[in-house]
Amino acid sequence: MLLLAPVPAAAAHEATSITHSKRLWATVNVCDTVGHPDSIGIRGSMPGSGDKDEVMFMRFQIQYLKPSDSLWHNLGAAADSGFVEVGSATRTRQSGITFTITPPRAGAAPYVLRGMVTFEWREDDVVVRRARKRTTAGHPKTAGADPVDYTGATCSIT
Repeated sequence: MLLLAPVPAAAAHEATSITHSKRLWATVNVCDTVGHPDSIGIRGSMPGSGDKDEVMFMRFQIQYLKPSDSLWHNLGAAADSGFVEVGSATRTRQSGITFTITPPRAGAAPYVLRGMVTFEWREDDVVVRRARKRTTAGHPKTAGADPVDYTGATCSIT
């Protein structure tokens, strides 16, 4: 007799609900201000799974819109945080990073930038789920925003 356990289906449902949660997002919260000239700040939020054995990580990357092909490209190693541990998966966590960008030369078109955040939930250093989000607007009250409550999808550095 073959017995089927519902655990894999439940685990798949949990992973799907976490990766589609409204608490999973990325935003630009700093964009070339007086307090942060030539800088772009990216902030992310990820829901916890409730599993105390899981640890959550975020990777922040900056992309630029290349005018010649109208496609987004990674800016490079200096605009990539690598994976940063943000804490136990027992609750929703937020984290962020601000990158300083060399501005375009005088008279050149501004750089149009956005952020990409990769989210990982790991148990015993094994990735158990992963999601990736580009920056979007509509996430007010993010810590470190400049100005306060700023949230955007892209940033122009002039």
